[in-house]
Parts: sequence; C-alpha cells; structure tokens
Amino acid sequence: MGAGRKAALCAATVLALAAGALGTTTGSATAAGTDDFTVRPSVNQLYVLDATPGEDLALVDHDGAVVGTGTVDELGSLVWRQLDAGSYTVRTTGDPVTESDPAMVTDFDGPPPPQSFYDGQTLHDGFNYITTRDGTTLSANVSLPSGDGPFPTVVEYSGYDPSNPANTTMATLFNTLGFAYVGVNVRGTGCSGGAFMTFEPVQSIDGYDVIETVAAQSWAQFHQVGMVGISYPGIEQLYVARTQPPHLAAITPLSVIDDTYRGTLYPGGILNTGFAVSWAAERSQQSEPYGQAWTKARADAGDTVCADNQRVRLQNVDLGAMIDANPFYSPEIGDPINPSVWADQIDVPVFIAGAWQDEQTGGHFPALLDDLTGSPDVYATMSNGSHTESLGLGVFGRYADFLDLYVGRRVPGDAKNFVAPILAQSITGIGGLSLPPGIDYTGLTYRQALATYRAQPHVRIGFEEGAAAGEPSGSPIPRFVRTFSSWPVPQAKPTAWYLTPGGRLRSTPSGQRPGDARQRSYSADPTALPATDYTGPGNDIWKAHPTYDWRQIPAGKGLGWISPPLKKTVVAVGTGSVDLWVRSDAPDTDLEVTLSEVRPDGTEVYVQSGWLRASHRELDRSESTPISPVHTDLASDAAPLPAGKLTRLRVELFPFAQAFREGSRIRITVDAPGGARPLWAFDTTIAHGERVTVAADRVHRSRVVLAVVPKVKVPATAPPCASLRSQPCRTYP
Repeated sequence: MGAGRKAALCAATVLALAAGALGTTTGSATAAGTDDFTVRPSVNQLYVLDATPGEDLALVDHDGAVVGTGTVDELGSLVWRQLDAGSYTVRTTGDPVTESDPAMVTDFDGPPPPQSFYDGQTLHDGFNYITTRDGTTLSANVSLPSGDGPFPTVVEYSGYDPSNPANTTMATLFNTLGFAYVGVNVRGTGCSGGAFMTFEPVQSIDGYDVIETVAAQSWAQFHQVGMVGISYPGIEQLYVARTQPPHLAAITPLSVIDDTYRGTLYPGGILNTGFAVSWAAERSQQSEPYGQAWTKARADAGDTVCADNQRVRLQNVDLGAMIDANPFYSPEIGDPINPSVWADQIDVPVFIAGAWQDEQTGGHFPALLDDLTGSPDVYATMSNGSHTESLGLGVFGRYADFLDLYVGRRVPGDAKNFVAPILAQSITGIGGLSLPPGIDYTGLTYRQALATYRAQPHVRIGFEEGAAAGEPSGSPIPRFVRTFSSWPVPQAKPTAWYLTPGGRLRSTPSGQRPGDARQRSYSADPTALPATDYTGPGNDIWKAHPTYDWRQIPAGKGLGWISPPLKKTVVAVGTGSVDLWVRSDAPDTDLEVTLSEVRPDGTEVYVQSGWLRASHRELDRSESTPISPVHTDLASDAAPLPAGKLTRLRVELFPFAQAFREGSRIRITVDAPGGARPLWAFDTTIAHGERVTVAADRVHRSRVVLAVVPKVKVPATAPPCASLRSQPCRTYP
C-alpha cells in the first residue's frame, strides 16, 4: 500500500464508514406530458416535473376516475406514491383543462429492462451517473485498484454519501483488498435524482439496476458484483438482494435490522425517540435540496445533473410525521420494509455480523437468520459489543475471506492482515492489534479453499468481546469463540427461573396461594433514571472504554429478582422470554426488563433488555416460541389492562450470549423504560406515579426463560468487567 492510502485509512473516521466527466444515458421509461408539465412514470409511483408552482393537479386512472390530487411544490414537482400498476394521466383542475398523455406505472414485480439497457451504460474511474429503468439518474463514484483489470467488484448503496468523491474511506479499504469499489447514493440523496423515503420498494428496484449496470462494465470481473457496507448500507443490501439481480454474487450485511418496527423503531410497541427518531430526522434533513454540503459544491462547480436532480426533493416523505402516524404495526406499510417477511427471497450467499448490545440498530437481527432459507450459504458472526463490532478483529478475517471466495473467486489473500488493525485503531483508538488466527489456505486451490471455508460451522458466537487474553482491555476481539451449525442454536434448551414473592429467582415455581403471597409493586417513573446509560460524546461509544452511567433503580421505582449462586456455569445463547403477571392502576403501562449477572464480588454486569407496552401484549401464536415471544402490534389487537385484574405480559429479551459462571447470580429487574441502553430513549404512556404490581405465586407463575446451551466450555475466571465491550457494570445492590 502506498503512503497516501495508508494515511487515508489511518485518518478515517468510523462515521464515514457507517456512512470526472459527467454523463447520462437514456432511461427506459417513457415520459408523457404537455407543454405545461412533464409526467414520468416509475415503480408504483408517478412524477410530475416542470409544472407551475402552486398549481392543483389531479391523477386519473385508465377508467377516468380521479384517484389522487396534489399541489405542485415551489420547485415545480409533485409525486404520487403507492400506486397500482397501470395507465394514468395527469390533468389540471383549472380552466382550461390540460391533460397529459397516458403514462404506464409499473409494479415492484414487473419485468426488468433488457440486458442492452445495462450494457449501454459505461462507467469510468471517478464520478458517474447510473440511469435506472424509470430514467432517474443515481450518483456513483467508481474507484479502481491499481493494476490491470478486470477486478472483483463491490457496491456500497445507501443514503449517506458513498458517491461523494471526497469520501475515500471505503474506496481505500476495498481497493487495498484488491476490489473495485462503487459507491452509489439512493434516489433522493446525494446527487441522485428522484424523491426519498427510507427503504421504499423503488429503492430496491433501483438497486437491481445499479448491480446490473456495474456488473456489465468491462472492468468488473466475471461480470458479477458483491455488496458491502455497515448499518444503513448493510440494510440496503437485504432490500436489493430481495429483487434477485442475476449478476449479484453475494451480500455482506453488517450491523443490520430484521424488523424495522419491532427491532428498532417501536421495540415492544414503545417509540424509540432516541437513536431511531433522530436517525430518521437526519435522513429527512439530508435528503432536502442540497441537504448534503458536497452536493452544493458539485452543483456550484458546474454539475448540472446534480443541480437538476435536486428539484424533486421537496416531495420527500416526512419521516417523522409518518412515524407518529403509525404507532401500531401496519402490514401495508411495515411488510415491504420488514426483511423478516421476505428474507426467503434472497438467493445469494450471505455473510452477516453484528452485536447484541448495538446502540443503533438494536441487536435484534439474529431473528433474521432462520428466514434466509433461499440462500445457499449463510454465515453469521455475533458477539457482545457496539454498532461497529461487525468490523472488529473477531469478524474481519472471516468477512474478508468471504469476499475473496464468493466475489473474487480466489484463494483469500494476506491484505486483510494489514488493513484490519488500521481499521480497528480508527474505530477503538487501540493500536498495535493483529487479526486472530484464521483458516490457513497455504497451498490450496480455489475449490479447496472454498470447500474448507464452507466446512466450518456457519454460526460463530464471540463471548466476552473486549477481554481477549494478551490484548489491551477493550480490544474488539472475543475472549473465546464457540461455533454452531445454525440459528437458533439447535442445542439450546428453554430453561425457566421463577419469580418468588420474596424477590428471588428459583428453578421451581412458588407454592404459595395467591391470597397468601406477597405482591410487590413499584411506582412507574420514566424520569427516575437518565434516558440512557451513556454519557460520553458522539462516537466515543465505539472506543475501548466508553463513559457509562448505568445506575441502580431508585427505591420504589422498580423491582428486582435474583437467583441463588449458581452451582454450575450456565451458558445462554438466544432470545429470552419473561412472563410477568401485572396489575396497574392505569389502563396502560410500559415495561423495561433487564437481565444481568451478579458476580460473587458484587459486580453486576449488564447482559440484555426487553421492552413491552402492556396494550401490545397480544402474541402472534404462529411465530412465538417458549424463548422468543412475538407480538402482533396490531391496532385491532390492542387492549387496555383490565382494571384491578392481574394480566400476563410476555416480554421478549433481545438476543444475547452470556456465560453465567458458577457462583454468580442471575438477576432480572423491571422498571419504566430508559436508562439501560445507550442512545435508546422512549416515549412512554406512563403517568408518573402509577402503581404497577407484579404477582408471583402458584397460580401467577411469573418467570424468565433463557435458551441454555449445555456442555459449553468456558474459561474458569471471569474477565474484568471494565474490559467488556458494551456491557457496563455497577455495584449490587
């Protein structure tokens, strides 16, 4: 690697990670219009351009019925969304009436353009535009590695700034690994045309066109493409792969979601006003005209395409208003953006990685794994840790090997050994690290190398990330790794601990009759603790030792139950389920349930949390299991708590992997949401001071059920708590 590329990698920020000649080609869509405006059909959408600002227009279907109306914005644009496929015209509502020629709106499942449409687009090293089937142009930045092509090629696709020529982090990373890199902005962002809405279906169709256009280039090896990216660009990979582009070789979604509603935005039916809402607000701001500063600079420098592509941006969806308007799960809105619904349509190899305590996407993504039934190979690597753990040293070697084997079709090389430590230092601030030993490919042919990789167990669980022996505290490396054939872990056995009236967890339920058992209660107060347990600035949460302020629940503001010291080590891997028999003097309430380990010395280690709004308690019986409750979250199923009556609430603990060592105790706490997870804050229904009672007797069997995996070898001693990534500690009691 040259000095310049090395410096670029060393200076890179992880924000950029999570984050020429101009040319256009002729689109495949046929525009219709009048002298007064232009109509451009799209996938379940119709665009009006160059109209008179403030003019009222009507959308008319093929039967002559008016199916929509709207007012042209100040940039002369109007967009109708969620249209059925078919022929439409647009007409003015004033006098005289002007009507466009018919325009044909297509469906998500409509046929793609002919191969010639993709073959006819030429992309060169540097800044480009890719034309999609409806004529929208997407900004793209191509970075080719040194040497003669063709090159194995990867695409990063998102609404951040992957096409910004000044954003060289990912390009440098993949060029160093020997890949051509193409960063593309989704429609309505960057210098791309069109209007923006997060994860809407037309973005997936655009992604299909991006993959096929890039794969058609002479410098794209095998005329196949892989996809890369963490977080937003990781999630977009799932949506694009769903469309099954024929020249997509593999995807590598890192730090992603499985269910937009339940996993991140409304966990347990409670709005996440912390990261989820702030992220949506940021996307809305950055998708405004010139919402990203680099686009204004390009336009001012003469990029007329970039300037022209800003004119539809006032038609972007108000994400905040959309969130507020949909407090319940709506299949019509939710299913298209819920990967767990259609993950079985992904038919390429998948490498997925992430962390249980992810402070952004939430760590619920493992639920996606058993839905990827259409993929020939699925590899998953998971551990405790933060949002960036998917790029940690415990993952990166296996990740780079996957790209070499499935995209490059070559024996994995050694460049990863140089790149990974530099990347780790940029994220954590820790230098001098090395990749842990991986597969030795010395002397193997490509077929032998691929067979060797495929023969390894496909699910890898890293335990006690940050506490690897011989490494600096907080390093992104697990202390030990255990592997399994699939997820959920086949060996896992649902194991219950029952809550008792005296605040204990026991292996058998209480034998007390309801009238004799003490019922414990607390005053629900979402202000009793800080909104989150993290007090540091910005992305310092990814450093080796973040600043946590994880506090004990104030007296009277929550309840706790704790087991006796364990007689043997318990290893739990998977989701958890907590049954609570609850009565409240309010018709609804919100719960946060937290699982922790209390060590013999009184150190309490955070493990995982779950949340539930009582009115959302209805279970989806077809999807729920003893260790993984799934709620319908439908408005039709919502119901207040019966006044004065105990009601069972089943709360899901998000996935985790934890070794509870012999002598330690398992603890469950229940309180108002907030204070147990970084960057996640909640909009609760709680009226301060409401009394919440939890019963635990032989009739009301409140309990916690964990997925216990037998015969897992664990290091005898527990690591220093301060070393664990994203697992804060406090003193018990």
